[in-house]
Amino acid sequence: MSLAGRVLTFFPALVLASALACAAMMIVTRNPLWLAALLFAVYGLPLLAFRIISLFAPLREGRSYLDGPRYSPWWGSHQLQSIFIGLPQLESLLQLIPGAFSLWLRLWGSRVGRRVHWTPRVEIADRSLLDVGDDVVFAHKVECFAHAIKPRRGRFVLYVRRIRIGSRVFVGAGSRIGPGARIRDGVFVPILTDVGIDSVLEAAQ
Repeated sequence: MSLAGRVLTFFPALVLASALACAAMMIVTRNPLWLAALLFAVYGLPLLAFRIISLFAPLREGRSYLDGPRYSPWWGSHQLQSIFIGLPQLESLLQLIPGAFSLWLRLWGSRVGRRVHWTPRVEIADRSLLDVGDDVVFAHKVECFAHAIKPRRGRFVLYVRRIRIGSRVFVGAGSRIGPGARIRDGVFVPILTDVGIDSVLEAAQ
């Protein structure tokens, strides 16, 4: 792993420490500006860091070695997002506000259409690698992973592909969607469906 990759493993702890410091100052000073600082530390800091780092090392689709000496943009972006993986309640709050979670994903680089409904337990592991059309419903505990890691000849191969979901799609509870998956317009995805790597689901005729 590169030096930059190792440094970024400390980023979640930095976010947590910053948030706790802002919360403590808010309690001590009773100044509402510390609430704004707290929200920035939790939501704004990871997003800002992702956008800045992406200018120099953009996350690209395709195959690469995760355990090589070169910096892995996916690994870096994963560290920047891991505070939301470790504390999913942070994004569950956004999913309770109509339109807020869709806007949040757009800020990360995903393309999300209109009138998309997210239940509070939906998990998006790669926030910049999702395309969603209009009028889509994500049911309880749907999981979307735009990456996969497999061992090959003693090394770890990373595969990254954008997930594409069309319009008027219903994704059933507990479904898991893998990298490169395509769900066409009008598809009803049954409960507990696994949509594998590069799979394509067509609407029933």
